[in-house]
Amino acid sequence: MDLASLIQIFLNNLLPILLISAAGFALGKFHVIDSKSLGRVLFYFFSPILIFDLLTESELSLQGILRMMGFAAAVMVSLALLGWIAGLVLRLDRVTLTAVVLTCLVANNGNYGLPLASFAFGSESLAYASVYYVTTALLFNTVGVVIVSLGHLNLKNAFLSLIKVPAIYAIGIALLFIQTGWQLPVPVQRAVSLAAGGAVPLMLVLLGLELQRTQWTRDLLPLSVTAGLRLLAGPLVGFLMSALFGLRGSERQAGIIQASMPTAVMTTILATEYNIKPELVTAIVFVSTILSPLTLTPLLFVLGS
Repeated sequence: MDLASLIQIFLNNLLPILLISAAGFALGKFHVIDSKSLGRVLFYFFSPILIFDLLTESELSLQGILRMMGFAAAVMVSLALLGWIAGLVLRLDRVTLTAVVLTCLVANNGNYGLPLASFAFGSESLAYASVYYVTTALLFNTVGVVIVSLGHLNLKNAFLSLIKVPAIYAIGIALLFIQTGWQLPVPVQRAVSLAAGGAVPLMLVLLGLELQRTQWTRDLLPLSVTAGLRLLAGPLVGFLMSALFGLRGSERQAGIIQASMPTAVMTTILATEYNIKPELVTAIVFVSTILSPLTLTPLLFVLGS
């Protein structure tokens, strides 16, 4: 693992993603942009369309899809449990513990993981990475919403809040299309493809906007622990679960990369909506994203060897 190889990996695979996020950061610095409204556009429009498009366009076998979905769920639940255990050890209050579990659960598998898998390992890995992202979206919009709701609501009201999440309906409709073999009319399909193609760049711009708005937090211990779990424990859990699920080749590369992503920017939207320590969550997103090239670059080298 020589320095020249690591630099080349960073320049070819990570820098293009960071440049778009940097553009969003600069836009937020020099112009007043309502990132909360932009986040809602992503949450209610672009994200469900992207999920529908990824599911219906995938040419993977049902067995491969289910295996990757099981792997993704196992990784996410494992990291969330590690965050919960760490929070109990640190004796965090209920709201802070909720923020830690959420940021351990949900990684940046869309606007960071998808282009990275594509740049590093090609279209087959991108297909598997897409299945991982869909699983993340499903758990984010179900388990994630319940988790943040429990910061202030009881269990019944937390589950009732799920009916407001559009991605759930997008997943259901996509599965219906897959099972029946239905096809969208050409104009609608082109509109869906066009919107889905704009989702990831918009997510990257939003990431830059959210990073620009980051406010420092006094909760330095949960910040450090959570960022460490995402960037260090994430790859370890990914390698372990890939062996348990029998992942090979492109699906193994995609799965481990997705397991190693920093915390998702979409967690800041939920944290703001439900008032779950948004300053801590945005700080975790910022720190884990800024430090992620230090862990992802050598990881790409190992997976590509």
